[in-house]
Amino acid sequence: MKRALILSGGGARAAYQVGVLQALTEILPDDCENPFPIICGTSAGAINALAIAAHKGNFKSAVTALTRMWLNLEIGQVYRHGWMDIFKGLSYLGLSLMNEGMGRRKPLSLLDNGPLWNLLGSKIHFENLTDAIDSGRLLAVSISAMGYTSGHSVSFFQGHPSLQGWSRYRRAGVPTQLRLEHLLASSAIPTIFPAVRINREYFGDGALRQLAPMSPALHLGADSLFVVGVSGNRTAQKANRRVPHRHSPSMGQIVGHLFNSAFVDAMESDLEHLERMNQLLKLIPESVREENGIILRPVANMAISPSYPIDGIAGRNVRYLPKSLRFFMRATGSTAKGGGATAASYLLFSNEFITELIELGRTDTLAEADNIRRFFAE
Repeated sequence: MKRALILSGGGARAAYQVGVLQALTEILPDDCENPFPIICGTSAGAINALAIAAHKGNFKSAVTALTRMWLNLEIGQVYRHGWMDIFKGLSYLGLSLMNEGMGRRKPLSLLDNGPLWNLLGSKIHFENLTDAIDSGRLLAVSISAMGYTSGHSVSFFQGHPSLQGWSRYRRAGVPTQLRLEHLLASSAIPTIFPAVRINREYFGDGALRQLAPMSPALHLGADSLFVVGVSGNRTAQKANRRVPHRHSPSMGQIVGHLFNSAFVDAMESDLEHLERMNQLLKLIPESVREENGIILRPVANMAISPSYPIDGIAGRNVRYLPKSLRFFMRATGSTAKGGGATAASYLLFSNEFITELIELGRTDTLAEADNIRRFFAE
């Protein structure tokens, strides 16, 4: 069975995925080589995906190394956050208005993520991907980015020579030798981090315009999907409860909803669509499908998502941000009081926030241990 691991985007929220993977190593046998021959990631999820795929050891050692990287992470290793750095970013955005909204020497961004380039360049060994594919441990690894010129969601993948690219409405799959540029392009949150040029086009965060987040795995031949999201919407018991309007929406609250629409909603709607298609196909006998040339097939899937709102965790941990960013978050209402803790959660690469998310992911996954064992047994 070709089982795929799908990791969604979400900035610092992707620490939750590390906890899920950590729990999987406790549930699966210790000597498990790689339970996911196909690995797909988007945005910050692409970082976790490449870290697992490019590790030389077995699955448990790969997750251990990834966990260590996250737990030792400091905000300064992701982006520069000094007062002067924030002022430069704001000034650069303002000056772009004098140049038709474009950056003169480099792509526009509020924050400088140069440290992240250095960190990922030293931690992820892309040369190991070829060995993993040649040895059969890995069939393919894919990371998605959005082209600012074409407006297409492009899945750059490296895999077995038999795998072909694809072209669909607003999305495409491109076989290539994955490099650091692809990874940084996939995680370039718009206006926050700079776009990255790949060949003749600038690319940004892969969650943007990603209409079908699970399609790359299916195009690469997966018939079983293990999906890790970063939203509590799927498990919320009172998603439509009435909330009193204390004030008009703050800038941070508005940006938070925009981020959620890009990073969260597409994955959940695509998963719901997949489940409905599975129910429909089960009503059509396989012989009838073959007779009528219906090439669709049911796809087994399991999804893990937070049982507790990440926004609430972020609201408690905003105080651990550097002073410059705390000032910026308060000014834009990106706090629990301002209703915009969602926006803050994407940049909250503090150890306290990361540790809490990893533990939540581990706890949520262990709670599903029996279902997970059945999923992998099938």
